[in-house]
Amino acid sequence: MLEALGITASLALLIYFAYRGYSVIVFAPIFALLAALTQGLPLMPTYTELFMVKAAVYVKNFFPIFLLGAVFGKIMEESGMAKSIASALIRSLGPRRAVLSTVLSAALLTYGGVSMFVVVFAVYPFAAALFREADIPKKLIPATIVLGAFTFTMDSLPGSPQIQNIIPSKFFGTTIYAGPYLGIFIALVMFATGMLWLTHRVNKARANGEGYGDHTLNEPQLANLKLPSWRISLLPLVAVLVINYIGNKVVEWDPDMLNLIIDMHLPLAATSIKTVISTWSLIIAVTVGIAIACSVGFFTMPKGSMSKAINLGAVGSLLAIMNVASEVGYGNVIAALPGFKSIISGVMAMNIGGDNPLTSMAVTINIICGITASASGGVSIALDLFSTMWMDWAAAVNMSPEILHRFASIASGGFDTGPHNGAIITLLAVCGLTHKQSYPDIFAITLLKVLMVGIALVFVSVLGIA
Repeated sequence: MLEALGITASLALLIYFAYRGYSVIVFAPIFALLAALTQGLPLMPTYTELFMVKAAVYVKNFFPIFLLGAVFGKIMEESGMAKSIASALIRSLGPRRAVLSTVLSAALLTYGGVSMFVVVFAVYPFAAALFREADIPKKLIPATIVLGAFTFTMDSLPGSPQIQNIIPSKFFGTTIYAGPYLGIFIALVMFATGMLWLTHRVNKARANGEGYGDHTLNEPQLANLKLPSWRISLLPLVAVLVINYIGNKVVEWDPDMLNLIIDMHLPLAATSIKTVISTWSLIIAVTVGIAIACSVGFFTMPKGSMSKAINLGAVGSLLAIMNVASEVGYGNVIAALPGFKSIISGVMAMNIGGDNPLTSMAVTINIICGITASASGGVSIALDLFSTMWMDWAAAVNMSPEILHRFASIASGGFDTGPHNGAIITLLAVCGLTHKQSYPDIFAITLLKVLMVGIALVFVSVLGIA
């Protein structure tokens, strides 16, 4: 009982401080050590040899993706290309389809490789203008953006260049196109159910006479806004998708490329080319996307804006990855505690839906993602701890690693969107709304996303996909 109380108190404090705007970089290690103290773990070894080591491993594996993704997104933002794409799609569908157009514009940008944080800044101004014109409550905008950017394009659709779809490839030796049938099916169901919920909420608001509302905080001003052509703006996104596909599915990578590195016995170095192909492909793809975006931006951005965008992207990537790395360190400390191990041992015994690892995988990943409030951090911790066991279990029942990849990715996007999630806090701040106003609908989308894990389990079990 005391063990569970220590974990609960630590998590509650982390949620509270994150909710109040305090940096998790500072407070994640503090509350991780508090939990460790309640269960007898030595403080300094826990901090320097567990928390910091796990955080460092995450940075080593994924910093290039954070860096390039942030720079790419910032150039797309500062050049107006991201806003151009969002504006064209939203305006073409019009006020009557304000919710649909917002979801689709967010989904297009996210699937094209633009950071979810940048998508929020790009889509919000046009969504707000359209919601105001259609007299739809502004409080529904965050949940609408969440459906488009934080759900099916983030982790379900095969080929997504988002980090949540990259991480499983490092553990299972797969590519980001793993489990295509399962991924596409879940993406379609998530999109449909999410749209049904949002449409229901809009209709209910109208029936109650509730409109956009009187808002003064962060209301967008779009008058005289000059944007580049949406057709040209699409070029960097298309380049990322195409080159990423070529790197993953067409190029025959030389398996001996890593031999020199392997012979050096470097710590943390990859030992199989299968675990880095998706990362290498994305690095090359986003680099090309940046080059194209810079070429377009050279003619559309004011003098000095290019260097500013690159610098802001680079600095922003450091904050983003350190936030997630701190959450990864925190989660690994919690995962090492006796109280957490007893919980997970029970989860691991689950085999609902068949004698396969999918149920225990789904529950474990959702628990850890909920603790860390990070899809990428949570799935990274879960796979670091249990991927070998899940792989052995899958092999025993002739289940493909591709199904494990897609299932892990889908499961990561469930309870990660807690109130202390950094992306949710940023989204609400950009929209000028509070948790009280908009989080209930965000939580509804979260519950739908968790439901997708159960639907995915049924899909695999009924169709016998292995």
